[in-house]
Amino acid sequence: MINDKKVLFSGMQATGNLTLGNYLGALKNWVKLSDEYECFYSVVDMHSITVRQDPATLRKRARALLTLYIAAGLDPKKNCIYYQSHVSGHAELAWILNCFTYMGELNRMTQFKDKSAKHADNINAGLFTYPVLMAADILLYQADVVPVGIDQMQHLELTRDIATRFNNIYGDVFTIPEAYVGKVGAKIMSLQDPSKKMSKSDENPNGSIYLMDDPDTIIRKCKRAVTDSEANIAYREEQPGLKNLIDIYCACEGKTPDEAVKEFEGRGYGELKMAVGESVVSVLKPLQDEVSRLEKDKAYLDSIIKENAEKASYYANKTLRKVQRKVGFPDRIR
Repeated sequence: MINDKKVLFSGMQATGNLTLGNYLGALKNWVKLSDEYECFYSVVDMHSITVRQDPATLRKRARALLTLYIAAGLDPKKNCIYYQSHVSGHAELAWILNCFTYMGELNRMTQFKDKSAKHADNINAGLFTYPVLMAADILLYQADVVPVGIDQMQHLELTRDIATRFNNIYGDVFTIPEAYVGKVGAKIMSLQDPSKKMSKSDENPNGSIYLMDDPDTIIRKCKRAVTDSEANIAYREEQPGLKNLIDIYCACEGKTPDEAVKEFEGRGYGELKMAVGESVVSVLKPLQDEVSRLEKDKAYLDSIIKENAEKASYYANKTLRKVQRKVGFPDRIR
């Protein structure tokens, strides 16, 4: 507990460009959590280098992501928004937790297998121990809850196992985190392959709407979205492309699928696609305008980066010092 609130931790990688799916599925909902939880939102740039990155591009994208956090409505005075790499406790705790994690556990991680297949020329130790760094991210702040998707649930379970194992040896050191169960954000699928989530790493740029796409690009991508040949607007699993467009429309307009289907009754797919594109443009414009404004205020962003790194380090060090003492590291002479 911090300030009589439970602690929530989450983060996004500083790679690629955030999509509409990231915004509607996660970022938009984070804004509503700061009244209920003490929130730590990290730009997880240390995780990013398990895959080779261009240094200048990584720095640029990390700052762009932090700016997007704020532009989306996360108040940096109420939420701790910081770069993972600016808090050395993440790496220090990860090393200790590596010594309490079994090879067999890491061998079972499906994300390691998937990424190894995609990056066969760079299967590095960091990719293998990625889940341990993620455990350190969460446990460092004694997080009570972590918003995770299905693809990250296995990592959260490992985090719980590591924390429980450590606590069984050394006493009540770590809070055992739970998956955040609350209002679920919209699950947005690829516009070109509705069997897959909209992803910032999609090889087909027409499959994803990026948060900084201009209106013409957004409309064009929506017009090109895969539907089907039934020409009947309905909300059902058998029409995944159409269902996805309705989900996007409903998330942007605050409507239910039934309301959307009724609205477009007797109208064609072309009209629906145009309406979806226009709704997305109207939702993203205020966000894009705020990003543009913030980018011009370098001093403000720099002050947030500095202050929140200090805040994150303060809470991280409280946990880290306790852990270091438990495992037998010598006390520091102050």
